Amino acid sequence: MSKIDKSKPIGVIGAGTMGAGIAQVAAVNGHVVYLFDTDDTALKTARQNIKIILNRKVEKGSIKDFEAGAIIDKIVLSNDIKKFVDCALVIEAVVENLKIKQKVFANLEAIVDADALLATNTSSLSITSISSAVENRDRFLGLHFFNPAPVMPLVEIITGLTTSGQAVETACDLLKSWGKTTVLAKDTPGFIVNRIARPFYGEALRILEEGIADTATIDWAMKEIGGFRMGPFELMDLIGNDVNYKVSETVFEAFYYDPRFKPSQIQKRMVEANFLGKKTGKGFYEYGNAAVNPSPVTDIELGEKIVQRILAMLINEAADAVFLNVATPSDIDIAMTKGVNYPRGLLEWADEIGLDTILKNLTDLQDEYGEDRYRPNPLIKRMVKSKEKFY
Repeated sequence: MSKIDKSKPIGVIGAGTMGAGIAQVAAVNGHVVYLFDTDDTALKTARQNIKIILNRKVEKGSIKDFEAGAIIDKIVLSNDIKKFVDCALVIEAVVENLKIKQKVFANLEAIVDADALLATNTSSLSITSISSAVENRDRFLGLHFFNPAPVMPLVEIITGLTTSGQAVETACDLLKSWGKTTVLAKDTPGFIVNRIARPFYGEALRILEEGIADTATIDWAMKEIGGFRMGPFELMDLIGNDVNYKVSETVFEAFYYDPRFKPSQIQKRMVEANFLGKKTGKGFYEYGNAAVNPSPVTDIELGEKIVQRILAMLINEAADAVFLNVATPSDIDIAMTKGVNYPRGLLEWADEIGLDTILKNLTDLQDEYGEDRYRPNPLIKRMVKSKEKFY
């Protein structure tokens, strides 16, 4: 498995938002890109959207007009997967459905060269399960880009049970040459970011369910006191409540219904009502020119309690990922700052607050509610006892 340089074409399967974004990244970095989709309209839309993005860059003076044209010319639209025959890497970005992804790769393996890397951009499905559809599994891995792919720096590299070290090294070298920040994750539900971020949404929803604070107040607390760029409800509306709920549901099921990941009935009802957020004009907030939304209760004491509770749960989840060897502490902190723009790495933050304080917050919650949801991770207990830090 040789190094992938600019002379080698890249294949992308799926012309949706993620697929088009990944194709743009590869083309910007000098590769010919074959962008495949069975839907010709999706292909044309993808090209048009890429043109719009590049034209904005031209208007801002960040690239020249001829450079934008050259990038577009490198993206070859195709509804024939046989075009991928010479691709050194193929990245799949189709719907989050295991059987569909397996079928894609079963068909693809017979076309590409034996040395070609095969990668899925799945955000929640098992890399090992998807790779079971191919014979040569050592070249198969997960490359999880974040939306929008041309802007977000992070890519999670996920190893399946049979992924070779050479495949990881080749992918890592390529992505770094594209200017991406990479982190390595074990093939577990949600990988790093989508696993650790669950309490940001889940605990905020739980606080709302209990009537402790409304959406505006929780969002205010997490932004103004916690330092997060967006509050959890604003972010759920931006992502789409249907998408966010589905990830929560998938992770909950994949962890054998561990109560730490239990989805919210409130969000389920929002999805059932088609209150999906910005894309439908209504979610936890209303959108549009005539929208009137509540103002937060700017109570510092209440806000600190909200931040303390959500942050303790986030840190507990980050510690669990270290405890179970999902990723290193530094990769976890990089993933959360680069992938979802957290103001601090969670484990660095834990060291600053003090793990004894985090443990007390979690223990208090568990004592109050009597729920396994709030159980402190064994690693935190051990580190408090030995007076260790993550860094």
